[in-house]
Amino acid sequence: MEPIMEIIINGKAYPVEVPGDTPLLWFIREEVGLFGTRFGCGQALCGACTIHVGGVPRRACVLPVRDVLGQEVTTIEGLSGQDGELHPVQQAWIEQNVPQCGYCQSGQIMSAVALLKAQPNPTDDQIDAAMSGNLCRCGTYPRIRKAIKLAAQNAQPPKPEAAEPATTKEEVKP
Repeated sequence: MEPIMEIIINGKAYPVEVPGDTPLLWFIREEVGLFGTRFGCGQALCGACTIHVGGVPRRACVLPVRDVLGQEVTTIEGLSGQDGELHPVQQAWIEQNVPQCGYCQSGQIMSAVALLKAQPNPTDDQIDAAMSGNLCRCGTYPRIRKAIKLAAQNAQPPKPEAAEPATTKEEVKP
């Protein structure tokens, strides 16, 4: 049996025809042509290159393609629905006007999505801990926290409305 020589990115299989030690970031950008995942530091310190492998956030700048052969990779481009509907985190980012320069935002969003998957209603401390590996040179951290809270709130099922109390004959005035 031949080894798997493809990576599934956003639901589509791509053949891998690069050396196994090629960072996944460069495969995504140069071979696949998806440019939403950013190069920041090249050392997995800033979070700009965050993607999901099997639903788990990983840093694509230091992740060799050989380590993800045959696995499902999701990039920022894969978050929105097939109909173009934005992911709730992406929508909250827009509603809270989070981006300033925008460079780090794809990594920020990917980390926020993973956080909300693991913790649907996170506290401020949980948000800070989960997002601590993502740097924002513009300092939009307060807006990032607000957007995560908004996305969490919007993802919660609506609360059932309280039934109106029944009126009795005595309460009805002619």
